Amino acid sequence: MRLRFSATAVLISGMLPLIASAELLGDHPGYLHALSDLHTARWNLQHRSGEAPVSTQEDIAISEIDRAIGEARKAAHDDAKDLNSHPAEDASLDHPGRLHHAVELLEKAHDDLAQEEDNPTARSIKRRAIDHVDKALTATRQAIHDFEHSR
Repeated sequence: MRLRFSATAVLISGMLPLIASAELLGDHPGYLHALSDLHTARWNLQHRSGEAPVSTQEDIAISEIDRAIGEARKAAHDDAKDLNSHPAEDASLDHPGRLHHAVELLEKAHDDLAQEEDNPTARSIKRRAIDHVDKALTATRQAIHDFEHSR
């Protein structure tokens, strides 16, 4: 009985680091949520019926989102995240229109990417992704402004 207890204790103590590292990999799903939100924001910008004054800003936002997606995918890969996982978007349709929804999604992506990062390699990639998201946000907000003032 005592030998069985000792063997079990040794086995469990040997597995603790594996359990902890597996938990760490799943603890920060920010990259995956950000990717979902970025893809949906991009879709909202690309599939909006375009008005001429807005399209330039939308094109800028889409380009920046594409860059942010690339950086977020690299950071997620470096952080050993499953890139085949596609969590639902974080944002809801609280604001009318696809431009407003894109802003909401980009803000959520920014927040998801801004989560604390333990992996030093992923930190610089993550900062670049956040920079692209911020540029996409600026362009999308400008598109909203342009649209509202073109009426």
